Amino acid sequence: MRFAIVALAVLLGAGGCSLSDDSGYMPPQVGTDACKIDAQKQFVLDAMRDVYYWNDLLPASVDLNAFATPESLLEYLKSFQPLDDFSYIDLAVADAQFFGQGQYEGFGFSSRLEAADDLRFLRVFASSPAAAAGFERGDRILMLNDRTIADIEANEGLDFFFAMPTLDFTIRHRDDSEDTITVSQGLVTIDPLPRWRVIDLPGGTTVGYLDLVTFIGTADAALAEVFTQFQQANVTDVVLDLRYNGGGLVSTAENVGHLLGGVVAENLVFSKTLFNSTHSALNRTTLFRRYLESINPSSLVVITTDRTASASELVTNGMEPYLNVSVVGSVSRGKPVGQLGIEFCDKILRPTAFETVNANDEGGYYDGLPVDCPAADDVLIPIGDDTDPNLATALFLLENGACPTPPAAVNVPQKPGLESGDPRSYRNAPARRQLAGAW
Repeated sequence: MRFAIVALAVLLGAGGCSLSDDSGYMPPQVGTDACKIDAQKQFVLDAMRDVYYWNDLLPASVDLNAFATPESLLEYLKSFQPLDDFSYIDLAVADAQFFGQGQYEGFGFSSRLEAADDLRFLRVFASSPAAAAGFERGDRILMLNDRTIADIEANEGLDFFFAMPTLDFTIRHRDDSEDTITVSQGLVTIDPLPRWRVIDLPGGTTVGYLDLVTFIGTADAALAEVFTQFQQANVTDVVLDLRYNGGGLVSTAENVGHLLGGVVAENLVFSKTLFNSTHSALNRTTLFRRYLESINPSSLVVITTDRTASASELVTNGMEPYLNVSVVGSVSRGKPVGQLGIEFCDKILRPTAFETVNANDEGGYYDGLPVDCPAADDVLIPIGDDTDPNLATALFLLENGACPTPPAAVNVPQKPGLESGDPRSYRNAPARRQLAGAW
C-alpha cells in the first residue's frame, strides 16, 4: 500500500495543521502489509523522525512493542516537546468532511465552564441537534444523564460525555425555566461566517464587523460576498471577531489576509512557512495578492480569547506590519506552528511540521498574542450585539484611540440591510481536534 500526503490546502487549527501535496514533501513508504498495526506504528515513527518540526528531540531508540496503537505511540513522541499539544491522528474521511465541507457528526454546540459547576453554551449551530432541542447561547447545562457537571468533571470529564451518541441534557434557560431533553448526535453543518455588520461611527468612520467561526473551505465564498459589501459601504476599519476561532485551513487564512491587505501590501510578505532543517527546501513565502474584493482599511481590531488559535493568530500576526492592528478581549491560545496531513490506511497523521512568521520574522507566540484592550466575553449577550462588551470596546478604541475605562457598552448604529443572520456555532467535533475546548 502506498502512503501519500493528503490533498488538502495548508491547515492551521488548534487541533492540527496540514500542508497539501504541492508542498513537495514525500512521506515515508512501506510495504504491502502497511495496514497491520505494527506497520502503522512504524509509519508514524518514520514520519515523525522525518518531518516533525522538533525531530531532533525524539529519542534515538523506540520500542514499538510498548505501544498498542499508532495513536498511543504519537502521544509518547509528543511528550518530548512540551509545546506540542497539536499533533494528532484522525480518520481521513472525517478530516476531509470537516475541512472540505464544513460538516461533522456531533451535537452542534460549544460550551465553557464559567465556574466549577456552571457550564454554559457559547454557540449553537442553527442546523444542529442542539438547535433543534432549543438550546441557546447563555443557557446553563445543569446535568448530563442525571449527573451534575461537578461530578462529571471530577471523574470521567466532559469530553468523555460529549463523545456519547445520545445524552439527556438538563438545562436552565436564560428565563430560569428548566427542562430535560434527550439529544442524539447528528450531521452538523458549520456556518463559518454567521454574522457581519457595517457600522457608522461619529466622525465618518465606517467599520466592517464580521464573526468568523472557523477557517474552512466553505468560508471563502462567504468572505468574498461580505468584503464586496464592505467595499460598497466604503469601510475604513475592520473588527474581526475570532473569539472562539481555533484555526483551520491556511488557504482560507491567506484569503482573509488578501482581502484585508491586498491593497495596502500587494506583493509584500504576508507570512513565511519554515520547516525543520531536513526539509528547509520546502520553506515558502506567501505574498499578499490584490483581489477584486480587497479593501483598504487603516485599522484592524481582532477580538480574541484563549480559544483563538493558529490560523486566527496567523492572520493577526501577518497583518501587524502593515495596518494599525489592535487586539481586544483576552490573550489568545498561542499556536505559531502547523501540521502536514499524511494519509495512511483509513487515517490521517497530522504531525506539527512547520512554524509561521510574518514579514518582520515575528512569530513564536506560544504564550498567545497580547491584548491591547481587555474585554469580558459575557455569554448572556449575543455575539456582535450592540451591548457586546468586546464589540463595544473595539468600537470605542477605533473612535477614541484608547481603551474605555472602565469597559462599557456603547450604542452601535447599524446600517440596514447588511446583516447576514444571527450568530450560530458548533460543538462537539471529535475531541482529538479540540484544544482547550476550542478548534
